[in-house]
Amino acid sequence: MKPTRSLHRCSNCGATATRWAGKCPSCGEWNTLVVDPAKKAAPEARAVALRDVDPHGCRPFPTGVTELDRVLSGGLSAGSVTLLFGEPGVGKSTLVTQILLHVATCGPVALLASAEELSSQVRKRTERLGVVPDSLLVAAVSTVEEIEEAVSRSVPTLTVVDSVQAIFDPDASGSRGSLTQVRACTERLARLAHDSGSAVFVVGHVTKDGDIAGPRTLEHMVDTVVSLEGDRHHSLRFLRALKHRFGPTGDVGILEMRESGLSSVDDPGALLLEDRKVDVPGSTVVPVLDGRRPLLVEIQALTSAAPGYAASSNPSRAGGRRSAQGIDARRLECLLAVLDRRAGVHLGDSDVFVSVTGGVRLSEPAADLALALALYSSAADVAVPEGIAAFGEVGLAGEVRQVPGSARRLAECARLGFTSAVVPESTPKDTYGIDLLRVSTLKEAVELVGAVSLVERRTPEFATTICSW
Repeated sequence: MKPTRSLHRCSNCGATATRWAGKCPSCGEWNTLVVDPAKKAAPEARAVALRDVDPHGCRPFPTGVTELDRVLSGGLSAGSVTLLFGEPGVGKSTLVTQILLHVATCGPVALLASAEELSSQVRKRTERLGVVPDSLLVAAVSTVEEIEEAVSRSVPTLTVVDSVQAIFDPDASGSRGSLTQVRACTERLARLAHDSGSAVFVVGHVTKDGDIAGPRTLEHMVDTVVSLEGDRHHSLRFLRALKHRFGPTGDVGILEMRESGLSSVDDPGALLLEDRKVDVPGSTVVPVLDGRRPLLVEIQALTSAAPGYAASSNPSRAGGRRSAQGIDARRLECLLAVLDRRAGVHLGDSDVFVSVTGGVRLSEPAADLALALALYSSAADVAVPEGIAAFGEVGLAGEVRQVPGSARRLAECARLGFTSAVVPESTPKDTYGIDLLRVSTLKEAVELVGAVSLVERRTPEFATTICSW
């Protein structure tokens, strides 16, 4: 039998190494690696033929939240570690409580290790979401050792830890929530999941920049990283898998926050356009791809003249104000410059306000054309006719470039009743039953919208205008 070796632990960051070195490979500090006599490196595992391994050993079980199962390619896998993070108040505790209720209702034991709430508080919140089953257990814990003890006694199928920043590892240095503590606790939770076979679901906090609180290696220590995003002033929530060892990460789940909890949204495109006012200047619909999922989103723009603003008492603030919600403000400034120079739409001295409805955040270049048309529509007081969508990337030379996924975007437009779409000239010919208004430059798109808006949609002249363009 091969003898075991002592592990070395860094007294500064808590990282481990199989042998001593003068410089810690993790934090770069010198002479901080010391022998950890309590832990030994395990002997090497015996290799087996890959074809003899059971391919169904990590088959996922559903969480009860349809959109989360979509993101996780079917659900949670036994022995896996999933990290869920999001801003305060976005609904992380509500989501994990619904998962616990579903798993426990189906029969298996589910355990909530709560480090932030008392057991009585957990029960009060859980009862608002449904009937509490007998197999749903709760443990008010403060250390990772208490979690290990609770798991060994109850043998749960699912263990939820809320949150990793609130638990403490007595064997590690640092204060609760520090980088060293978060790393040490996550390491022990990962070993606990692999040894017990319980699926561990860990809730984490975020920094002021929206990133995962803790060391960057935290993402490498878990099997799955899921973000829960959304504006607390809107009802929609978005689930995204930033990392998933058991499936792809290109899908997005959409939930709606209600009094009864988070519910899956079957048709998010129709929901996002449900309250849209048609024939209003400054409104444009764009089909975007969030992962592999197409969504129709409304972009609203409002421009108003700001006389005397450039001649204010503060010369450094010459020009109109700029406000962007759901769109990168720098991208808005760039499109305003292209509109001014390439399309003759001058908004330099106007106040410009842009918003994406429903709390959606757009980052892909496909929204450039729709945003530019919304700005022109508001400035010219000309409404984009009902039934017309637009997508395409706008370059600095004013050209309109093709974007990936045109077929899926057009198919979603056709499904929701749109009849036409302003698209780049190089868009493939497969129209999915939609009339394509092809443009090669932003100036052409602006002139097209201005011309089409003067024609009544329901007359034959409208079709003639489209075909002759």
